[in-house]
Amino acid sequence: MAAFQSLVSLILLLLLSLLYVTVSQSIIRLPSDHQTRGGGGDDDLYCDSWRLSVETNNAGYWTYVPSRCARFVELYVTGDRYVSDSAVVASYAFAFAKTVNIAGDGKDAWVFDIDETLLSNLPYYELHGYGSEPFDELSFDKWVDLAEAPALAASLKLYKKLKRLGFTIFLLTGRSEYQRNATAKNLVFAGYSDWEKLILRGVSDQGKPATLYKSQKRLELVNEGYRIHGSSGDQWSDLLGFATAERSFKIPNPMYYI
Repeated sequence: MAAFQSLVSLILLLLLSLLYVTVSQSIIRLPSDHQTRGGGGDDDLYCDSWRLSVETNNAGYWTYVPSRCARFVELYVTGDRYVSDSAVVASYAFAFAKTVNIAGDGKDAWVFDIDETLLSNLPYYELHGYGSEPFDELSFDKWVDLAEAPALAASLKLYKKLKRLGFTIFLLTGRSEYQRNATAKNLVFAGYSDWEKLILRGVSDQGKPATLYKSQKRLELVNEGYRIHGSSGDQWSDLLGFATAERSFKIPNPMYYI
């Protein structure tokens, strides 16, 4: 009898062990802290998850790219995935734009941010750790003055398609009024033209949070009778707030948060 009970206990133990393995394999487990502090693949896994949190705004406010993810971000923004991700966002934006009934009165509007939306500052960030270094406003202003930032290819194509559909284009940037000439020159250099208005921070806008500043500027457009159907930006502060577009499209940017 004792031998029989021992055999039953052993069988139950084996069954419980198999059940534990099966259940544990069916549960999605986040990598533990010690698993994500290694190198190579472990860091890639962590940094890819970090990038997803950034793009979905789950990370909230952050100041610079974690040092362990600097190489990951570099490879992303200089590689095919960033190009592909940007192109997919642009394709969704255009698909929506084609559903809009353009009235022909010039009041059907689309609002674009500029930095990392229409223009790419990768040549600058290549020299500054791809966002892993604290932001230096002085050196960035010198880069802006050069007016040499290239266009984001997907955004340039979208911009031109929207113009052909009949949208009135507004450019709403966090850059300051004293950078107007350099910004306009750079936009033309990169292939953009025929925008309705380039909106920059004036004296009274300095110090305002980006979301508030851009919301107020969009509200001014609405009060002028414009219908903001679409909005494209690389920051959540470009898209959220009030007087928002009917549809907003977030372009990937894991290098900085405003």
